[in-house]
Amino acid sequence: MAFPLHESKLPVLPLAMLVFISILSGSLHASDPPLTLDHYASTCPDVFEIVKKEMECEVLSDPRNAALILRLHFHDCFVQGCDGSVLLDDTITLQGEKEALTNTNSLKGFKIIDRIKNKIESECPGIVSCADILTIAARDAVILVGGPYWDVPVGRKDSKTASFELAASNLPTADEGLLSIMTKFLYQGLSATDLVALSGAHTIGMARCANFRSRIYGDFETTSDASPMSETYLNSLKSTCPAAGGSGDNNISAMDYATPNLFDNSFYQLLLKGDGLLSSDQELYSSMLGIETKNLVIKYAHDSLAFFQQFADSMVKMGNITNPDSFVNGEVRTNCRFVNT
Repeated sequence: MAFPLHESKLPVLPLAMLVFISILSGSLHASDPPLTLDHYASTCPDVFEIVKKEMECEVLSDPRNAALILRLHFHDCFVQGCDGSVLLDDTITLQGEKEALTNTNSLKGFKIIDRIKNKIESECPGIVSCADILTIAARDAVILVGGPYWDVPVGRKDSKTASFELAASNLPTADEGLLSIMTKFLYQGLSATDLVALSGAHTIGMARCANFRSRIYGDFETTSDASPMSETYLNSLKSTCPAAGGSGDNNISAMDYATPNLFDNSFYQLLLKGDGLLSSDQELYSSMLGIETKNLVIKYAHDSLAFFQQFADSMVKMGNITNPDSFVNGEVRTNCRFVNT
């Protein structure tokens, strides 16, 4: 089932409302979008192969590019649905999402999508949406660093609008508590299982010092098992990210220090040790409110196949979050950064 995005600002919901929302989620969201596996079969039959080859080049040149594209896809789908709105640059008449606090200094990879789009436009002009390109590229990015395969339904349109406001309110942040993050996922029609599985994408991600400073100078030692490896890790993080703000804000560290360039389940194993880099990640295991999420972390830490299967399912589910307006009034952008004139 697909879960189109509400267009109103995300409400702040009390705990008692969460169960109510999860029960009613089917009625809160509209019917499935017109996405199919063969949407481009006759109009651009090589689209999947083109994206695959371009992503192979990008990830071969720098494995971190896989995480950049995957993050772009997440940040697109959580704002107006998976409609390519995150790719839009600011103009005189349009405020994009790139400069929202949750996106600025965090999102990269735009030039990769530009290159893929240019290649596809030379083969099939005006046919393939930027939203579909980003969704396909995210799947290929995961595969190229050892993750699972899943079929990508396509047929999305590109939005002519963006929402700076929703980018600021809908996207989870690094220091957020489990209850708040769960609210944001439920709002998108995504479950606690989806939350834990999709958080596993951090197995290949990097984080800025500004996003993990409060964690390493806060409750890291409380959650950690205090093993020599954990202590060494924490000391390394503190040398990378000084307690005082300033120039160190943009220093980065892998969210999975064990296998930073491999898509696997070691991210969850680190959470079991209490070594999650972001507070929002460690909350999945350590929060007193997270009985269900804790059990899922344990499950995925010990069963990589279960994680891979659920991650693939949850990625399809997230990719089906739609912007109903884009299917009616959307377009196929010639340039992913700007609406067509």
